[in-house]
Formats: sequence, C-alpha cells, structure tokens
Amino acid sequence: MSATDIGSIYATALRNTRALEKQGLEQIERQLSGLEQYPDYATVLRRHAEATKTQIARLEQALATLGESPSTLKETVTKVAGSIGAVVHAAAQDETLKNLYAGYAYQYDQVAAYRSLAVIAERAGKSDQAKTFRQAADEETKAAEEIAALIEPVTSTYLDLTLAGRKADS
Repeated sequence: MSATDIGSIYATALRNTRALEKQGLEQIERQLSGLEQYPDYATVLRRHAEATKTQIARLEQALATLGESPSTLKETVTKVAGSIGAVVHAAAQDETLKNLYAGYAYQYDQVAAYRSLAVIAERAGKSDQAKTFRQAADEETKAAEEIAALIEPVTSTYLDLTLAGRKADS
C-alpha cells in the first residue's frame, strides 16, 4: 500500500488513536494514585479508565480486521510524552489542578480524533467501525462534561486544603 492509499491512511489513524488512548490511560492511572482528597474526581477517572480500555480494545480489533498491529514506536513515544507531562505537573505546587485542566483539554483532543477517525473509516468502507468511533466520540464528550463539572468543586477543595496548611496534591 502506498502512503496515499485509504487503507494505509486508515491503519495509521487507528494506530495514532490507539497510542493516544494508551497515553491517556497511563495518565489516568498515574493521577488516581494521588486523589484521596478528591473522591468524586477519582470516581470519574476510574469510570473513564474502564471506558478507555474498551476503546483500546475496539481500536485493536479494527486494526486486526486490517491485518495490522499497533505501532510500538508510536506507543513508546506517546508513553514518554505522557510521562514527561506528568513529571512537569508533579513538580508544580498545584499538580491536581494542572492535571484536571490537562484532562479536560485531552478529552476534546480525543473527541476530535474519533470524529476524524469515523470519517476515515467511512471512506475506507468500514461503516460498521465508523459507528463505534462516533460512539467513542460521544463517550469522550460525556467524560469531558463530567470533568468540566468537577473544575469548580475540585478547585474549591484544593483551596480549602492548601489554605488550611494540609496536603492538597499527591
């Protein structure tokens, strides 16, 4: 297949989206270890971690139907990028808030990726898979809305803890 073949474009988009999801899952799991003070936030992240695992499985199945496999290079690069982001946030005084903001923005990155992937799947003749990617875009939108609803309460808890001299971050 050439780089301009729709099948090749589709396989690349699947690998890229899978790598994005794997990075997101790693970040979620890393954040969960430090959210004892924020149980509602932890609940949302746990729920989204499960949805992310399901989405990764869908992407892997779509790759398998093409006779393709995930790119370990892309996965490694996105894993390193996620680790760097987590280290930068961990060094900040307001790690919890920065992770919250990044998570909110990240959800919309995933919405865009899935919406684009659905169009590519349609053009590749995979309308059944396009339907699941539209469903994933809806799931990511819901997750973004859940995180948006937490911005004010998490910020308030963070302020209460910090101003009381208590540990507000992991």
